[in-house]
Amino acid sequence: MSELAGISVEALRGLPEVTPGFDLGAALADAIDLSDGDVLAISQKVVSKAEGRIVDLDGVEPGSEAIELGTRLDKDPKLVEVVLSESRAVIRTDAERGILITETHHGFICANAGVDASNAPADGSVVLLPADPDRSAREIRAKIAALKGSRPAVVISDSFGRAWRLGQVEVAIGCAGLDPLDDWRGRKDTVGRELTATTIGIADQIASAADLVRDKTSRTPAVRVRGLSRFVRPDDGPGCGGQLRPPGEDLFR
Repeated sequence: MSELAGISVEALRGLPEVTPGFDLGAALADAIDLSDGDVLAISQKVVSKAEGRIVDLDGVEPGSEAIELGTRLDKDPKLVEVVLSESRAVIRTDAERGILITETHHGFICANAGVDASNAPADGSVVLLPADPDRSAREIRAKIAALKGSRPAVVISDSFGRAWRLGQVEVAIGCAGLDPLDDWRGRKDTVGRELTATTIGIADQIASAADLVRDKTSRTPAVRVRGLSRFVRPDDGPGCGGQLRPPGEDLFR
């Protein structure tokens, strides 16, 4: 007889508006039942808001590079200045479509360095990525453990576009208590051939699965995923830094 396996993915609704200084870990611990084998997937936006990663564009003075790029891409030079300040390199620009792709200081390749005005707290403000998403995940996990005694894994995710496919998907930008990659190299496939390249992006797949039950137009910033305890570890683990492909192996740069 065949066996069935599965996971459950449930979104948390009704979390209050998050502002700088908000104790996100405590709020999540109070709002949802969490066990050691669970994974809690959290939207980057609420993490950034709680950490005060918000910039009022009225107070930004654009430099010459931002003014030149803003004019060429038809973007607000103040916004471009913020993007440049969050970037270690500009990777691609497209004046016709107004696209600015950069490498962030974390090493992420994404549009506008992840700087985003959607769901920002006020007109004229933008939200930045967390300064250290892995650290953010560890701190949230530690707060939940201190208050509840359980240590679920934590994944912090954001929407990224992809160079080779249409449509945005959620990817993990930070995690704690989780092996973000499941390396199958050296194992055998169903007919006995050795796998030589297969490495599964577990943290990214959790982030994408969580997004399927999240409503981006209402407050559903956190999702509990159950059934993946085999990937959850008692220590915080390596974080998401090891997922970044080295530039020398990146065929798109």
